[in-house]
Amino acid sequence: MYEVTAKFNIAETCAASISIDDLQDLSEDKSKAVLQTSTKLTYGEIRGSLKLRTNLSRLYSARAASPLLFENILITPGAIAANFLVLYTLVSKGDHVICHYPTYQQLYTVPETLGAEVSLWRSAESNKWQLDTKELESLRRPNTKMIIINNPNNPTGSIIPKSSLEKIVAFAEEHDLIILCDEVYRPLFHSIGPMEPEFPPSILSMGYSKTIATGSLSKAYALAGIRVGWVASRSREIIEACASVRDYTNISVSHIDDQIASFALSADTVHGLLARNIQLAKKNLSLLEAFIEKHRWACEWIKPVAGTTALVKFSRQGQEVDDVEFCRSLQEEKGVMFAPVSRCFGGGKEFKGYVRIGFVCETKVLEEGLAELREFMRAEFASVPLAT
Repeated sequence: MYEVTAKFNIAETCAASISIDDLQDLSEDKSKAVLQTSTKLTYGEIRGSLKLRTNLSRLYSARAASPLLFENILITPGAIAANFLVLYTLVSKGDHVICHYPTYQQLYTVPETLGAEVSLWRSAESNKWQLDTKELESLRRPNTKMIIINNPNNPTGSIIPKSSLEKIVAFAEEHDLIILCDEVYRPLFHSIGPMEPEFPPSILSMGYSKTIATGSLSKAYALAGIRVGWVASRSREIIEACASVRDYTNISVSHIDDQIASFALSADTVHGLLARNIQLAKKNLSLLEAFIEKHRWACEWIKPVAGTTALVKFSRQGQEVDDVEFCRSLQEEKGVMFAPVSRCFGGGKEFKGYVRIGFVCETKVLEEGLAELREFMRAEFASVPLAT
């Protein structure tokens, strides 16, 4: 409802969406068609086309010590389906999972609905939203089966750096645990480069077989409308188990969606597409940062490192505002949409005063939305109730 009525949707978590024509323009090979319209619209290859899985295999193998075979990749209708498929396949009543928090609610709610016990592994704002790997031992139980992480993270925009990933993998390997890493915002790294020592590799590049990565074309690749995601694992056993369960949920992804995804991830196109989205993220992040610096009397944040989202806390005279009422008033009065974090991530109890801003929208949308927010802060922010 709110998305439909917003004039300036700055809660959106996808990089600003592109069209098929835009995708064609971003390709180095202008002669290549995005869609082969003469192709018969059968179910297609059940696990995803060879072309799409080969493109993904190439991308995952680029910085890995050993290549990831295309057979170890399963295509799904978006990352939300990929995550659900993994959890439904591998987690059951009596299991225990440890889940990165805050994060996308699906990652800890689905295991609970399946009858598992869930321990939230809380990142600390005081430490730039980093996880303390020393806490893993105290969180582990005899029935622990899986560690779930989200890298880059929604909603904080933080990363789990390479050194922490190494410790997580070592812990999981010692205790024979599965690691599920939601990498849907990878590889949109706007504030850290691949040559930096703490640049986070994919979980599949860490040398441990019981690792699973999920991803999609929605967030970092700006193609949410084609509904293509994937499950990738170093373990063929895990992929085969997921494939077996998948037979009861969907036969295949759309043949048309698969073609568009294959084109987007081809060697001729993927670099231009990512360059466009990373450049957009950098430009827009600088605009958001400038706004926050001018409103330090009311705003504070940990500047995001990757992905499309930022957490910003709004306070008045040292006390957090009611973020739900703030977001409601802002949209009603100015048409600007943010996501209230206490409602969307904190169960109404945590993260009061925080809003999630999706800043990798069209630059014009962000500029005009921030202008409206600036006017709201000047004239109406004083009337926003404080958090209780």
